[in-house]
Amino acid sequence: MKSPEKVIDYIVNWLNDYADKSGMNGFVVGVSGGIDSALTSTLCARTGKPVLCLEMPIHQEANQVTRAQEHIAWLESKYPNVSHHSLSLTGVFESFHELLPPTTDEESKFLSLANTRARLRMTTLYYFAALDRYLVAGTGNKIEDFGVGFYTKYGDGGVDLSPIADLMKSEVFLLAKNLGIIDSIQQAAPTDGLWGDDRTDEDQMGATYNELEWAMKHVNSTSENDTDRQKEVLAIYKKLHGQNQHKMQPIPVCEIPADL
Repeated sequence: MKSPEKVIDYIVNWLNDYADKSGMNGFVVGVSGGIDSALTSTLCARTGKPVLCLEMPIHQEANQVTRAQEHIAWLESKYPNVSHHSLSLTGVFESFHELLPPTTDEESKFLSLANTRARLRMTTLYYFAALDRYLVAGTGNKIEDFGVGFYTKYGDGGVDLSPIADLMKSEVFLLAKNLGIIDSIQQAAPTDGLWGDDRTDEDQMGATYNELEWAMKHVNSTSENDTDRQKEVLAIYKKLHGQNQHKMQPIPVCEIPADL
């Protein structure tokens, strides 16, 4: 990236243009305390249009909640068009959990409940979006959205537009630094915050974002000189990319032949 400033201006103009053409009034963003939502909400704020930041903890680690609140306070101090709501969804999540029948597959249940958190947040975002004709701004980056599919289908993947989905994770950090986003977020290990503990994205995927960026760029140009670790990362990337195609491809439609 030659000019972070030009990229920032381009995305902000793109957001403004999309909102104007769609006849919508502003944006709503889920703020988690992570770098992606911090960058997305800041870019939306720079449009000058109303921006509603939602902080929606569900059994969240305290440091994630603190970072989210500090970022929102920083945004509101800089941009008068930004407002927020802090809504604990823990009670909603627990009420849903209590209604579920028992299962012997605890591992699958654990994963399903983690994804349920993301889907509850998506529902909340769209509730507020509908009240004021706001667009739900996605917070996924290029590695997550198009590389390894590291997001919840119809959860954080359920959005109206994706302003940072063409940015690699390293570029997300570069733009965040340029915009002066608070240090605690810039220095925090990336996490999806869906598990109620301190596991990071990289713990879950088995590779760092820098490694996965390398794999995404070199997946079709492997070399006999690749190190054992590079081969391992390529295998991780290919596995995740393959198994998550159902998220990244359009919904399959059963097209009925005209002669039936």
